[in-house]
Amino acid sequence: MAVFTGAGVAIATPFDENYNIDYEAFGKLIDFQVENKTDAIVVCGTTGEASTLNHEEHIAAIRYCVNRVNKRVPVIAGTGSNCSRTASWLTRQAEMAGADAALVVTPYYNKATQNGLIDHYSYIARHTNLPMILYNVPSRTGCKIESATMANLVKTVDNIVGIKDATGDVTYTAQLMYDTQGDIDVYSGNDDMIVPMLSLGAKGVISVLSNVAPEDTHNICAEYFAGNVEKSRELQIKYLELIHALFCEVNPIPVKKALELMGICGGHLRRPLSEMEPEHTARLKKAMIEVGILSE
Repeated sequence: MAVFTGAGVAIATPFDENYNIDYEAFGKLIDFQVENKTDAIVVCGTTGEASTLNHEEHIAAIRYCVNRVNKRVPVIAGTGSNCSRTASWLTRQAEMAGADAALVVTPYYNKATQNGLIDHYSYIARHTNLPMILYNVPSRTGCKIESATMANLVKTVDNIVGIKDATGDVTYTAQLMYDTQGDIDVYSGNDDMIVPMLSLGAKGVISVLSNVAPEDTHNICAEYFAGNVEKSRELQIKYLELIHALFCEVNPIPVKKALELMGICGGHLRRPLSEMEPEHTARLKKAMIEVGILSE
């Protein structure tokens, strides 16, 4: 059984003016998601600026999210690291905090061979009972999980159950489905490719767009699963310019600005992320108006 189907939000982590986690705003954002049909919450991922959270903050954010959600939807904790021991420790901490699953990115900077990836993920899995969704995003990490490697892991490690495929390559996704014989839950890691990925058998998306448009991101998936492919396609295309605007600077700079424009939380970012450029802010605001998220 899949950890979730549909649209899981890669939720942002709000900070206050002193760059501490703003738990009041975080709770507001979590409730906004659940009340608007988000199918799962992925906390402390890339969009959540996990790379700038210390370990204490990281675990506290997961614990707070689990408690605030209170079983309304699954909570998936980002627990990846380029150190296998650290990733294993974070995953165990997330399990003790009550998370429903872990999202574990490939090792970055030091990278790994394919055999190294098998050893890395097998090591983490041995130390947790949580279902693990692997996160394949070579554009950020410089490290790619090859489809044959994923097939090996799925066959040999019981609690490796899924993959967030952010390669942006549908040929890779098709090969992944072939090599695993479909015995894996695939989630799109790209908001502009939800429908193409669903057509290859994906279970849904782990989405940045869902931060600002949770119901319609959910509906892209729900309509597809209900057989209303044309409606799903229309929604995908409707949000295309907003999706592009949300990635016109490195994520999560634009989505933090979008949440600020919506009045949900401040747009504060931890260094080295910087304030969004004015021309990009104007583009983002225009795209949000066009889909009805903001008024003129």
